[in-house]
Amino acid sequence: MRLAGKVALVTGAARGIGYAIAHKFAAEGAGIAILDLDQSLCDQAAASIKRETGGKALGIQTDITDESSVQAAVEKILGEYGAIDILVSNAGNQIIGSLDKFSYADWRRIMSVHLDGAFLVTRACLQHMYAREGGGSLIYLGSVHSKLASVLKAPYVTAKHGVLGLCRAVAKEGAAHGVRANVICPGFVLTKLVEKQIPEQAAILGLSEEDVIRKVMLKDTVDGRFTTVDEIASAAVFLASADSLAFTGQSMNVTHGWCMD
Repeated sequence: MRLAGKVALVTGAARGIGYAIAHKFAAEGAGIAILDLDQSLCDQAAASIKRETGGKALGIQTDITDESSVQAAVEKILGEYGAIDILVSNAGNQIIGSLDKFSYADWRRIMSVHLDGAFLVTRACLQHMYAREGGGSLIYLGSVHSKLASVLKAPYVTAKHGVLGLCRAVAKEGAAHGVRANVICPGFVLTKLVEKQIPEQAAILGLSEEDVIRKVMLKDTVDGRFTTVDEIASAAVFLASADSLAFTGQSMNVTHGWCMD
């Protein structure tokens, strides 16, 4: 129970990577706050976590790109649990396309969720953590694209590079208050977001879906495997726990050998 007595706020946690992290955190003893856009999905995720782990979970409909929505969610968490010890900024979106044809509206959608959203939840949690002087761990879901670039993903690559920069700045500023910040950089994870990209990339690149997986998504891994949500969740538990007190401002590649820096 490495997170016993801790409270974790996880954005985009009603499904996918965020849900896997929230579930594993609860199994390690943390009280969980699930933030996502759909209240019914939040409630379902919270009920599932409570049923399967015996832990505490609260679902809160939140638009992380809206300042008042984020503030209201944080206040609700503090009212329920009394503290926030861990933030996992996971919520993300993806729109693929060549940069010369990319609309500004779609560019803003990517930046708003990945960067504006990360800023808003970071600021709200830091204000609480600094005020109580209890320290904390902030974990950002970056990507291998926080370090490398790929075709058809310029906005996503830009945003994920920005997440890495935000994390490093938080690590510098938060140190005086006992707050650590780190980034998990996964490779391709077979979530609904990635499943949707396979036929899209096949159409744009003129490849079969099998070749998109083999020649595009997994070609630079050492073993030809997708990263799993459980592998990411295990990394998150490590970064949230006292086992990683020497880690701050770091990026952890969870990529099956794709990107080794």
